Amino acid sequence: MFEKILIANRGEIACRVMKSARKMGIKTVAVYSDADKDALHVHMADEAVHIGAAPSAESYLVMERIIQACKETGAQAVHPGYGFLSENAAFCEALEKEGIAFIGPALYAITSMGDKITSKKLAGEAGVNIIPGYTEVIKDADEAVKISDEIGYPVMLKASAGGGGKGMRVAWNAEEARDGFERATNEARSSFGDDRIFIEKFIEEPRHIEIQVMADTHGNVIYLNERECSIQRRHQKVIEEAPSPFLDEATRKAMGEQAVALSRAVQYRSAGTVEFIVDAHRNFYFLEMNTRLQVEHPITEKITGQDLVELMIKVAAGEKLSLGQDDVQLNGWAIESRVYAEDPFRNFLPSIGRLVHYQPPEEIDNVRVDTGVYEGGEVSMYYDPMIAKLVTYGADRDEAIARMQVALDEYYIRGVQHNISFLNALMAHPRFQEGRLTTNFIAEEYPEGFNAEMVPQEDPAKPIVVAAMIHRNYMDRAACMSGQMRGHERKVNDEWAVIIGGNAHQVVTKLTQNGYHVEYDGKAYSVITDWALGQPLFEGTINGEPLCFQVERNGLWYSLFHRGARTDAQVMTPRAAELHALMPEKVAPDLSKFLLSPMPGLLVKVSVEAGQEVKAGEELAVIEAMKMENVLRAEQDAVVVKIAAEPGDSLMVDQAIIEFE
Repeated sequence: MFEKILIANRGEIACRVMKSARKMGIKTVAVYSDADKDALHVHMADEAVHIGAAPSAESYLVMERIIQACKETGAQAVHPGYGFLSENAAFCEALEKEGIAFIGPALYAITSMGDKITSKKLAGEAGVNIIPGYTEVIKDADEAVKISDEIGYPVMLKASAGGGGKGMRVAWNAEEARDGFERATNEARSSFGDDRIFIEKFIEEPRHIEIQVMADTHGNVIYLNERECSIQRRHQKVIEEAPSPFLDEATRKAMGEQAVALSRAVQYRSAGTVEFIVDAHRNFYFLEMNTRLQVEHPITEKITGQDLVELMIKVAAGEKLSLGQDDVQLNGWAIESRVYAEDPFRNFLPSIGRLVHYQPPEEIDNVRVDTGVYEGGEVSMYYDPMIAKLVTYGADRDEAIARMQVALDEYYIRGVQHNISFLNALMAHPRFQEGRLTTNFIAEEYPEGFNAEMVPQEDPAKPIVVAAMIHRNYMDRAACMSGQMRGHERKVNDEWAVIIGGNAHQVVTKLTQNGYHVEYDGKAYSVITDWALGQPLFEGTINGEPLCFQVERNGLWYSLFHRGARTDAQVMTPRAAELHALMPEKVAPDLSKFLLSPMPGLLVKVSVEAGQEVKAGEELAVIEAMKMENVLRAEQDAVVVKIAAEPGDSLMVDQAIIEFE
């Protein structure tokens, strides 16, 4: 067994690998860029080596520096995590030449499965179901349109060397095929240095279901059941679960056997994933094989009881798999939510900055948090905006969902925007709870984007009751402070008006022996909690029902967060509320004459010039963020007055790009 391994990655996956290595008694080496010198994975490792500047092309993707770090520290093996060099054949080959073990598959599997065109051919030869399409390299947009016409719309344009949703476009007509080819080609070139594109038939009402495989160097290959990853946005997975609520045992077995057949065909070893697209009739087709550990591997670990990273390390050290196919279990249900630094209320634009407050849910048997950040750390503009993977486990799907809702309520993040409101809305969505999923779920249920009104409020009375009780707590303290001088004792008012959205709700709060008695709208609420002033989480019970609210006090305002919904409330005496209603509202400035950058990013292109007339829907500019191109289009007809930014500029959120008449 190895005595020391190097993790050629960063963030949560580097931390995750280190946990298994530490459990096995193996020392670990971290590598880090300038931006990650204070990162969590650096602090967790036994040793750490600096490998370059912040951009990944100058650090985490420079294989020579990774290999040099191995030599300097005596690391005998490298675990690549996912992304970066994890599926880089040249890196695998270079390590082999240096006598350093690669904790992953062999060169042939990486090479053959890393190319989507080659992988489809090999899958077909191995007896795996494949999607109809054109797998030759497409030379230009004209040919892309011609092939798309022949296959029949809709079609999917994909980067041959792609992954992570980059270099992918769906086209429903010739115009979209032409534009999609250009965009996919640009993204593929930027992300992978390989602009080859292929086209295949787009399966309608598809579900994305993948099979986890594990193989050793002694000819043993098993599958560890499936994961459903159908909840996606822009081809990026958002929520995954294991098992799938859609598969029956016969389909699971057939998919697993085909995944094993493909693994054998490419002489696979280590952990890998064979991804399938499944239609409404449970027909399944090969999508791709990821020759690495998947982001969503923790949910497989939960339902099978296996540590996949530990198995990978043992296989790389030459050991046989310790279990056969008949030993693979399927117990309970696990769900993973990807917590991202992005703003769901601004079209999921990435958010960067310092984590001013960071308090994840407590990790217990049924709650797991894989993270690579900590309070006071930063979410960098240079890397993926993932904050953590939140995993919950239950005896069945309903229990796993319920535990996820509670865990999301308890996840306290401030300093950057995050997608917890959106995740909570998905958990509460009737269609999700029923398991009626497709990869079009988000596009179908939120066609105009996501906004605060779409977050379900399970009981509007709860935030009113909690706001009144919290305010009463503050007033009790104020009364104690002002009552320290004799003859100046102050009586706390029992009657309050909770103002939400301009509406005043009359509430009565009374102190009881073990909490508060609150009366609102003709109903009585018994509030029991040990919450103390200033604590970010209000945990307790209302009429015996447990609940958790996140609490912020901003001057005269209280902001309450529960089940993804935000409630901003003011609490005052009934007379003060009457006077407050007479106050004029502040009018927001008119920014309709400006095109503002919706995200931090690089301005790649300005498509118009001063004096030009533009029509609604016309392209105005292109911004690149997290290696994804985002086209900004005119919302209405207008005339350009001024260009306020130039291609190559690094933009801040809400920075002006174009001014209109």
